[in-house]
Amino acid sequence: MNELDTRTTVMLLAGAGATYIAFLHPAVGVALLVGVAVISVLHFLMK
Repeated sequence: MNELDTRTTVMLLAGAGATYIAFLHPAVGVALLVGVAVISVLHFLMK
């Protein structure tokens, strides 16, 4: 597998795990959503 395939696989597994946890514990899901939003904004601003 090349690096892109490995990164894609890791991202999919992380997303699936986060979705499962958010489904079981909605408060954690909200916290994950806020965290992802903050990281996305920081990534966009630092580019």
